[in-house]
Amino acid sequence: MPPLLEVRNLRKSYGSLEVLHGISVAIAPGEVVAVIGASGSGKSTFLRCLNLLERPTSGELIFDGKPVAYDDEGWGWRRDRQLRWLRSEVGMVFQSFNLWPHRTVIENIIEAPMAVKKVPRHEAVDQAEDLLRRIGLVDKRDAYPSRLSGGQQQRVAIIRSLAMKPKLMLFDEVTSALDPQLVGEVLSLMASLAADGMTMLAVTHEISFARSVSNRTIFFDGGVIAEEGPSQIVLNQPRQARTQQFLSRTLPAIGPAVTRAEPGLAHGLRA
Repeated sequence: MPPLLEVRNLRKSYGSLEVLHGISVAIAPGEVVAVIGASGSGKSTFLRCLNLLERPTSGELIFDGKPVAYDDEGWGWRRDRQLRWLRSEVGMVFQSFNLWPHRTVIENIIEAPMAVKKVPRHEAVDQAEDLLRRIGLVDKRDAYPSRLSGGQQQRVAIIRSLAMKPKLMLFDEVTSALDPQLVGEVLSLMASLAADGMTMLAVTHEISFARSVSNRTIFFDGGVIAEEGPSQIVLNQPRQARTQQFLSRTLPAIGPAVTRAEPGLAHGLRA
């Protein structure tokens, strides 16, 4: 089966500072990949390059068999069209919730499907209510984000992305801004998505999630992939000294245990 996402020799520089030094990786459909590494190792920049929140300096991005244009030369308006297409197919959730504070929960969820994919309002509302019901927040449909806990806001942010029926979900340290007691409910939601077969790439410090839910773990160090492989091997028997050193510092604060959930949250939603 061809990869859903293929990255070839991706580089990113800010002036004379090169942050990513030729990243190459392929993500298969249905694969859950954890990206770990110290702060400043380039993992979040890598994730932001994948949906062009950051424009790569060089390299190739191929999504769903189609090359992604990020250089204006020779593309013009076609690049803008590709950008809209890419972001409609790739959902991204950040450590900050980024919910519109002046809109209710239901309004936050239905906006993108209606505006981008032209889903009729009644269909968008029905889908949003179904998603909220499945995560136990349908009673919050008319609440404003300020009335929700951090964990509730992050779960709403996740299903807001899911409402677009993406083929790939990107998570950028989505639990790092949460109180420890709220981390588990967000990780459980991500585990449920994994059980549904959602293709996921998650930058995370939650080693328990990476070990229990992801198929593969990639360790970033200094803007390169220092080690990658099956999560059980990379996280339990790392070969590289830098990986071993990183995990020895991280393991004392592993966080809540997470296991693969039963499918059902996103089943049938993705077109």
